[in-house]
Amino acid sequence: MTARILVVDDILPNVKLLEAKLSNEYFDVITAHDGYQALELIHRDMPDLVLLDVMMPGIDGFEVCRQIKADATVAHIPVIMVTALGDVADRVQGLEAGADDFLTKPVDDMALFARVRSLLRLKIMMDELRLRERTSNTLGVIEPARTLAEPLQDGARILLVEDLDYDAERIGGILSQRHAPVIERDAQVALGLARNGDFDLVVISLGLQGFDPLRLCSQLRTEMETRQVPILILVDDGDRRRLAKGLDLGVNDYVMRPIDANELLARTRTQLRRKRYQDRLRDNYHRSMTLAVTDSLTGLYNRHYMTSHLETLMGRAHHDGRALTLLMMDIDFFKSINDTQGHAAGDEVLREIAARLNRNVRGIDLAARFGGEEFVVILPEMDLPHAAAIAERLRRHVAEQPFPLSAGASVEVTCSIGVAQSRLGDDPVDLIRRADEALYRAKGEGRNRVVVQPSDLIGLSGSVPAETVETKLPIA
Repeated sequence: MTARILVVDDILPNVKLLEAKLSNEYFDVITAHDGYQALELIHRDMPDLVLLDVMMPGIDGFEVCRQIKADATVAHIPVIMVTALGDVADRVQGLEAGADDFLTKPVDDMALFARVRSLLRLKIMMDELRLRERTSNTLGVIEPARTLAEPLQDGARILLVEDLDYDAERIGGILSQRHAPVIERDAQVALGLARNGDFDLVVISLGLQGFDPLRLCSQLRTEMETRQVPILILVDDGDRRRLAKGLDLGVNDYVMRPIDANELLARTRTQLRRKRYQDRLRDNYHRSMTLAVTDSLTGLYNRHYMTSHLETLMGRAHHDGRALTLLMMDIDFFKSINDTQGHAAGDEVLREIAARLNRNVRGIDLAARFGGEEFVVILPEMDLPHAAAIAERLRRHVAEQPFPLSAGASVEVTCSIGVAQSRLGDDPVDLIRRADEALYRAKGEGRNRVVVQPSDLIGLSGSVPAETVETKLPIA
């Protein structure tokens, strides 16, 4: 894993030592010798991670970290504080400033590299989500997620897995000061709870008896339901090997025993804040994906998605020798509705058309807004006679029930529908063209009717008037 790491320390030998170690692990290293230079390089070079000394002249590491985390453009960059300060209060102060970890000199190489790689993996994932969000925001699709620095609400659901009664009660008591812990002593039961419990954080003791706690961590990272839940492990001081293994497995953070209440709460807050931010990034991504394939006014699929999906469905239908039909619908005299009732009323009519389409098609069918007042319905595994009957049912549901408007009035609406069936050798353009030709005939013959594409008919009349279609075609 290659990445650019900024090393910040006012003592040159310390810088050179870390630079040599990191370069030997194939990281690109840039260096700074005070806090002001570090902030300048962070904004100019955008490193992937910062190794930050605390005791520096001018501006100390705590303030540098606070400024990094308060700036939305760089707040996502992980910060590891590396210092000779070993007091718990100093660690808590660093975590409260926004640091992702706090390592004490002399730094254990195994712990350092495991932590660096763990944080870099997390950043790569977050960078991808942020990039997609930025693209969607540029297009005006969504608003960006708020920053990591946003205040955190209490009451998070935390699963604590600890089988020693005294430790379980003590740690649960610490967590319950701000949150809602659930204590489970059996690792297998805990895995089931995590799958179904919608937890914000899982805290696992590496001192579990009768079950390998690292295997539990691995299972949580493997399961789809728990893959994104942060994991914090409780580690005996000196158990560096299992700590490094846990970080490699995807553990997010750790607390060394004996456990300090303030440090546990600080690290818990860090993980909960990051999870909330990641959840918003993912939610924004999924919303942007939804908005990218749906019509914002009606909620139906848009034309781009419909044509892409139609190509897939046609390929499958041709391969399996099954029928596939397409309905092209157009609202009759829609311009007059806009002219007499206003465009807001026209929008209401379009939304109600979409609602009636959704109520009258099957789950496997796809309804889409083709553009303006035109709609398309794709009917997989349905032959032409049954598709025409469905089209007639849709026509009736539009024509026979007035459309209520928010102003208290209502408007009569009718529609014309063209029906075409996919044939071997067709592509989506061919099928849409034939359905559109049938629609054009329906409008030319008086509107408010269903017309089946003549070239697709087998023993049926090319024009199927609305008033007689049900007597000629079987009802689906």
